[in-house]
Amino acid sequence: MTIKNIAVIGAGTMGNGIAHVFAQNNFRVNLIDISPTQLDKAITEIKKNLDRQVTKNIISETIKNKTIENISTFTSLSPGVKDADLVIEAVTENLDLKLKIFREINEAVPENTILATNTSSVSITKIASVTKQPSHVIGMHFMNPVPVMKLVEIINGYATGKEVSKIIIELSRQVGKMPCEVNDFPGFIANRILMPMINEAIFSLYENVAGVEEIDTIMKSGMAHPMGPLQLADFIGLDVCYSILKIMQEDFGNPKYAPCPLLTNMVNANVLGIKTGEGFYKYTRGNKELVVSERFSKK
Repeated sequence: MTIKNIAVIGAGTMGNGIAHVFAQNNFRVNLIDISPTQLDKAITEIKKNLDRQVTKNIISETIKNKTIENISTFTSLSPGVKDADLVIEAVTENLDLKLKIFREINEAVPENTILATNTSSVSITKIASVTKQPSHVIGMHFMNPVPVMKLVEIINGYATGKEVSKIIIELSRQVGKMPCEVNDFPGFIANRILMPMINEAIFSLYENVAGVEEIDTIMKSGMAHPMGPLQLADFIGLDVCYSILKIMQEDFGNPKYAPCPLLTNMVNANVLGIKTGEGFYKYTRGNKELVVSERFSKK
């Protein structure tokens, strides 16, 4: 099967990044979102990221313009996916919403279309169960920011066909990514290892073992991590971290994955990290200096 036309559902941070990468590699991309405002924001963000690539001499002005030409936007699902060889769902980590979308996709796409989800934690097998061809359903977990990060976690569900896996692995390489194949268990590999580490860092802060800067400095300087776990949690989104931990706790039936009470309280207070301007650190537009949030500051 040759992949030429790709539909991306969800025009948020991950969706617009995925659309950007495929369009830049000469695929026709239909970017779909129910919100026209979100689609406008996505195209603006893609243009901004392309301008940054031009400034850094990563791409030419010609490639930038061609990338934008390769993207079409849609506010309804059916016309956006009807000719797709591959559909990539990139909406929020909500199982019911994903199942609803995959039921709708299943009725609108050609029989041989591959259906992928960018989920970071939801079971591929559960998602595939609502489709007519579960062998055509697979996970493509991109890393944020998508245009920069090389890794794509390729997740095989219980019924995912070997040929489908082979096609998606090769496609990932074709767009300059590094595919790593894993099987469908809670958290897969990336988040099964990452989220307990982030949660333990939050527990260390909650129990007053050390402060925000100390925890992050130890992990950066002592463990060679490019970003401390608390800063990374802010970057991912504390609500996303909370949701993934809850899914893992419920699916494994193991209390060791339960979110730290501090994380729960911050999510309940809508203190979610970069997206709300405050998490463990304070974020001011245009200010690149990392400042610990006043609630955790020693001053």
